Amino acid sequence: MDQPKIERVLRLMSLMSGSVEYTVEQLADKLDTSYRSIYRYIDTFKQSGFAVEKIHGNVYRLAKLSPKYPDLDKLVHFSEEEAYLVNHLIDRLDPTNALKAGLQRKLAAIYSSTSIADYIDKQSNAANVEALSRAVREQKAVRLIRYESGHSGQVRDREVEPFGFTTNYIDVWAYDLGDGHNKIFKISRMEEVEVLDERDWAHEAEHERLGMDVFRMAGREEFRVRLRLSMKAKNLLVEEYPLAERDLTPEGEAWILNTGISAVAGVGRFVAGLAGEVEILEGEPLRAYLHEYAEKLKKI
Repeated sequence: MDQPKIERVLRLMSLMSGSVEYTVEQLADKLDTSYRSIYRYIDTFKQSGFAVEKIHGNVYRLAKLSPKYPDLDKLVHFSEEEAYLVNHLIDRLDPTNALKAGLQRKLAAIYSSTSIADYIDKQSNAANVEALSRAVREQKAVRLIRYESGHSGQVRDREVEPFGFTTNYIDVWAYDLGDGHNKIFKISRMEEVEVLDERDWAHEAEHERLGMDVFRMAGREEFRVRLRLSMKAKNLLVEEYPLAERDLTPEGEAWILNTGISAVAGVGRFVAGLAGEVEILEGEPLRAYLHEYAEKLKKI
């Protein structure tokens, strides 16, 4: 995160708390960024404890926190991506900068005293996180009531053995008792979680957290990609997927992304949205995915 980005976030907060209502597209134009970045900043505001109201359509505002909410300093939590960005910013300060040591001490104090499980945005999510946490702690199976699957498009109950969470408590790792596979389930897609107290874990030896790539896709690392990115593509990549910055190297006026991929859909969707800005240097599964993707587009 650099100085212009910090200024952009502060300007966004000012615009969203003023008297004028702006759409996401208008905010993006005013801040000279993409609408996807605006949505990402809005999500960051929510995760940091700010009350964000959807007025209508794609118009959002920062609202005053209700007195029932804890103090802001008790709401701060850093995901892996946020921690990486903050540390990267502080590390870039000159060693003689008097603010550097103080910032590091304050951030360390905030981070060590924070429990994200206590501050889930939606009350329904908080109840589900609590039930899943108890199941993990007591090694019990659970029933996910009316789970909405993004892959099959079905809404049905699932019986699983949960055994861990992703960094920001958005997903839970679980062994699906129906098909015998380890999967990530999104907590926001669960209507309710029922702990099956009479059913202890029966497949603990098979529990396995799969790798997660920089595009936030989980699975066993299947292949590597090397992409040549334009400056525009590089900037959009880092804004949307901050951890990708660790796998970027400059090459003249372009940038090379060399990273492991756990599932092709994440990187595939990113590259498909930036035709002409990305060149595939390595990654045959990605080429195959994009060819299939293009054929599907022709049928629309």
